[in-house]
Amino acid sequence: MTHSSQTILDFAVGPMAQSYKSLKEDFVSNLSGGGIWEINYVTAVAPAAVLLWSALQSRRDLFSTYPPTALATDFLLNAGAILAATTIYSSTPIALNLLLILPAVSLFILPPTSRVRQRKPSQSVVANGSPEAKGGQGSLPTIPERPFITHWRGSMMVVTCVAILAVDFRVFPRRFAKVETWGTSLMDMGVGSFVFAAGLISARPILKARAVSESTNVGASLIAAARHSAPLLILGFIRLYSVKGLDYAEHVSEYGVHWNFFFTLAMLPPFAAVIQLLPQWLLSVHILALITTGVYQVVLDSTSLKAYILTAPRDTLLNQNREGVFSFIGYLGIFLVGQAVGLDILPRRSLATGWIVGSANPKYHNLVRLLLWSAGFSVLLFMLTSYKVFGLQISRRLANLPYMVWVSAFNCAQLTVFCAVETSMFPALYSASDKRTETRRCRHATSRVLGAYNANGLAIFLLANLLTGLVNLSTDTLHASRARAMATLFVYTVTLTAVATTLQSKKVSIKL
Repeated sequence: MTHSSQTILDFAVGPMAQSYKSLKEDFVSNLSGGGIWEINYVTAVAPAAVLLWSALQSRRDLFSTYPPTALATDFLLNAGAILAATTIYSSTPIALNLLLILPAVSLFILPPTSRVRQRKPSQSVVANGSPEAKGGQGSLPTIPERPFITHWRGSMMVVTCVAILAVDFRVFPRRFAKVETWGTSLMDMGVGSFVFAAGLISARPILKARAVSESTNVGASLIAAARHSAPLLILGFIRLYSVKGLDYAEHVSEYGVHWNFFFTLAMLPPFAAVIQLLPQWLLSVHILALITTGVYQVVLDSTSLKAYILTAPRDTLLNQNREGVFSFIGYLGIFLVGQAVGLDILPRRSLATGWIVGSANPKYHNLVRLLLWSAGFSVLLFMLTSYKVFGLQISRRLANLPYMVWVSAFNCAQLTVFCAVETSMFPALYSASDKRTETRRCRHATSRVLGAYNANGLAIFLLANLLTGLVNLSTDTLHASRARAMATLFVYTVTLTAVATTLQSKKVSIKL
């Protein structure tokens, strides 16, 4: 009997029979990742797809009425393109980017349709104080909708959900899977980006409290943090008992024997709430993040902590979960940087409050600010990883300082590109003088597919984990053909999108 036949027989006898389980664990272990620029090219497909979607909407008004063909186009652009980039186009991501960007540029050059031309004057009249604008529709909110943030976060969710199942198939390159200790990969960035996005969104309640000059209530802040953490802790324990009970394949060196990503997410709100109790003048949160992670890096390099995390025997509860415990420091830093960026770009800016070049025009304020954030973290990343300066290596397993800075630089750059797309394709987005008009314009400039992933991100992430487990328990993913793998991944992505868009159409928002 051949080795392949024996493996399939083991799988048939028991979905997680020991030999097959070992093969699965080996399939995702001891990997070294790929280059940062390749990750940039692959993930650039997301803003490139949004660029084409925006061109179709702003120049052809394709998605306003949203028939089934519009939904299918929206899905293929904003979910299908990401699936293709991480699988069949993984070796040629630049070609896929060009396939998306060139049609968008052509649409932008061509004159808009008559329906689009007719829409603009009416919007202009409303924005300049027509009776409709003065009809009691509400003043502009302090924190407006930001379609480019919805697109960025929605795309990040799509990439994350696709990758957690695709990684179990050979059609997904091994260099995209999580590295063992040192290096960079697409999935390493996905984990950090999830935390960065959580931090950015956490800025909203802080800004709302500041807008009404509410003083920070210690008890209320901690209770709110605990309420947010409790469901995540429950999900963490459910995942723990499911993995152990089903003898599911697991990568122990990722977080530890018992720890998982849900526990990391659950720990973030309480720590962030305590940090928010510090006086605002004491330290900016991103400076505090850099200092905390910097001290952690110094301790890693100057003591035996690094060797302990990487090589200690798993003979106590702490030793068994040391990766999850100590990497939390780096993830907290990522969360705080995301929160600092959110505090900077979420609120509305008036003409009188700009303090840097370009910020006098509200349309360009966020774009200029994000460029500065991106440049700052990119320069810092170069300094940390250059052998001519500090020569540090990036490690998601340790969540060290270079990893935190890399995740921050990447997400700030992604936000910059998404913001540039929005600014160029929908220049009048924030020029309305009333809430209803601005809301209508923002909805017009937002992909419903990405908006659906953004609206129920954590719930869809949980569903993706459940479906991934179901597929792995019922399918021999290691030996699936390329066609079968792509068919499974396509159906899986369609299912997630259908659930997300259905929840959105029913105005259901599941808060976990």
